[in-house]
Amino acid sequence: MPSTEEIQQYLTGAWRVVLGKPEGLRLLDVSADGFWNSFFAMVVAFPPLVVGWVGMSNEIAAFSGDFGSRLSIVARLATIDFAIWVVPVVALALVARRAGLADRFVQLVVASNWASALFVWATVPVPLLAMIWTMPPDVRNVLSLALLALNIFVFWRITNVALGKGAAVATAVFAGMFVLAVTIQILLMSAFGLSLGPAA
Repeated sequence: MPSTEEIQQYLTGAWRVVLGKPEGLRLLDVSADGFWNSFFAMVVAFPPLVVGWVGMSNEIAAFSGDFGSRLSIVARLATIDFAIWVVPVVALALVARRAGLADRFVQLVVASNWASALFVWATVPVPLLAMIWTMPPDVRNVLSLALLALNIFVFWRITNVALGKGAAVATAVFAGMFVLAVTIQILLMSAFGLSLGPAA
C-alpha cells in the first residue's frame, strides 16, 4: 500500500499527464509493484464514488418506489463501476503485445488509475449538488454531457501521453477501451435491473 506522500506524488504526476506533460510519468511508479499499487487508487476514489452511488440509488429507488432496496442498489452500482475500472485493463493486457503496446502498457494503466481517482474527486461536487437539489432535466442533461466530454478529453490525453505513440494510436486504444466500458455499463445495468427511467 502506498504511503500518503507517495499517493500525493502519484496524483501530482497524473495531473501533469492530464496537462499533456510527459514528465509527469516520472512521478509515477511504473515498476511491477507500482503497477499493482496503482489499483489502490480505487480506495482513494472510494469516498466520492460512494456519494455518486448514493445519489443514483436515491433516483433509481424513487422511480421504482422501493426505497428499502437502496443498499442493494448501491452495491450493484459499486460492482458496475469497479467492473468498468478493471475489465478494460484486463482486455488491454490480453491484446497489448499483439498490438505493439506491451512496452507502454504499465505506464498507461498506472497513469489512468491515479488519474481516475483525481477525476472522481474533482467532479464530486456534481453528485453532491444532485443530492441536495432536484435538477431540471435540461440542467441534468447539460451537466451529464459536460462530464462526458471532460472524461473523454482527460482520458484521451492520458492515453496519448502514456503511450507516446502518436494521436492515431492513442485514439484507437482510447476508443476501444471507452466502447468496452460503455458496453459493460449497459449490460450490467440491464442485468442488475437498474434504470434511471420510470418503472414500467
